[in-house]
Amino acid sequence: MNSNKKELSPEQREELLSALKTRFEKNMNRHKGIEWANVQAKLEANPEKLWSLDDMEITGGEPDVVGYDKKTGEYIFYDCSAESPKGRRSICYDHEALESRKEHKPKDSAMGMAADMGIELLTEEQYRELQQLGEFDLKTSSWIITPADIRARGGALFCDRRFGHVFVYHNGAESYYGARGFRGALRV
Repeated sequence: MNSNKKELSPEQREELLSALKTRFEKNMNRHKGIEWANVQAKLEANPEKLWSLDDMEITGGEPDVVGYDKKTGEYIFYDCSAESPKGRRSICYDHEALESRKEHKPKDSAMGMAADMGIELLTEEQYRELQQLGEFDLKTSSWIITPADIRARGGALFCDRRFGHVFVYHNGAESYYGARGFRGALRV
């Protein structure tokens, strides 16, 4: 993949579109009233967004359409993998947290990875919306966008689903665990 241009080869593009279409058709409950042909046309017109979706796919996110914003005309994709994406775990919250660790630094941060991928972490509201579409993070947890006042005090928020409920927790932003990653959102 040519990361300078952030554009997929024709083969990569076809492979990704095929995977996205298959997932779309298997999970129609996530996007009632949305036609795949319209989504595909929008994707093909936005090669840089396809590159971001490919990154979501490669890291285990299983991105899928979860909505359509009528005001902006954008389709909304979330990571819909059953557990927090495997290729995005064992990371702290943001670059500041990463830099604050003196030893045993994680390989990256959630905010840093998301920025590199061209996506955003889910907000608490988006995370709860996702959980209305299925049961996610039964064994893992996912960092979410943290309010500035919490982050200023060294904390960060994450969510998971346990005992049939969605929970929001806090941790030091510099912490990282093998079972905690992040889920992303992308508008196309």
